[in-house]
Amino acid sequence: MSASTTIHFDAMEQAIALAGEHEENLKVFRQQTGAAYVLRGQSLQVSGTEQQVQLAKTLIQALESLWIDGQRLSSVDILAARHAINSHQEGEWEALTSDKLAKTRNGTIIRPKTLRQRRYVQAIRKHALTFGIGPAGTGKTYLAAVLAIQALLNQDCERLILTRPAVEAGERLGFLPGDLQEKVNPYLRPLYDALYEIAEPDRIKVLMEKGVIEIAPLAYMRGRTLNNAFIILDEAQNTTPAQMKMMLTRLGQRSQLVVTGDVTQTDLPPQQVSGLAIAQKILSPIAEICFCYLTKADVVRHPLVEQILGAYERYEAKSSPSGRG
Repeated sequence: MSASTTIHFDAMEQAIALAGEHEENLKVFRQQTGAAYVLRGQSLQVSGTEQQVQLAKTLIQALESLWIDGQRLSSVDILAARHAINSHQEGEWEALTSDKLAKTRNGTIIRPKTLRQRRYVQAIRKHALTFGIGPAGTGKTYLAAVLAIQALLNQDCERLILTRPAVEAGERLGFLPGDLQEKVNPYLRPLYDALYEIAEPDRIKVLMEKGVIEIAPLAYMRGRTLNNAFIILDEAQNTTPAQMKMMLTRLGQRSQLVVTGDVTQTDLPPQQVSGLAIAQKILSPIAEICFCYLTKADVVRHPLVEQILGAYERYEAKSSPSGRG
């Protein structure tokens, strides 16, 4: 039996927030519910079977806390809400949409976008050592950096330390031209990008000059004890087992460490075992250490990124010895 309903918005901004630019979100709603959507001004007409229309109403209602404030939805928001409904995790989804971590410099609210991202955020809040493992674009580094800069601004820690292995330079940075900062900038750019989106560049510069924010390659962590600090080790799949052990044992009093990486994207020599892979095996039994796993379903970059990751996964599965017929 066919059915239809009309949803009225109090403001045009709400309708635009739900429908998306060029009504791109309505295409996603259609894919997820099977219902048809027609937006006319501040009214959205939904039609289809009774089951399709009911699902559409449930999905739109689940996202109401976002679009009602004019926050533009993304396809990730819609897919995550649909997953929460399917898995009967509506309560956890409601908590996710209300978990506002910070605001960007242009006023955009930063929050976890998926249920797994929120669990990752909660783990960082609760544990001294958290591993965030997953493919590119899942927010591993970005969310950790947001929490780190917030902890620093709230005076929950005295300094922020961001590091990653400079594999492309073989950690032999002395052979590169320029001072230390010029040498490491290309390898630490992603960390800068996350910081600059949240805080003014001038403020970041001052904090770096004072040593409150330190961004350095992993090789410069050796021999130190890092107290009262929020530390992020990025691209950890490119550490050797010895480097990983060295970094984990730098953790000092009143400090927390977030280790991020993607074990499928290692840039180490073919015969070199990843320190992140070893850490997974030997540290998982320790209750005080939390391992959070993100998947391509948590990708929050352009929608094409998830499709690209999926295509590569299928190609690699066919190309591997076990995938050959």
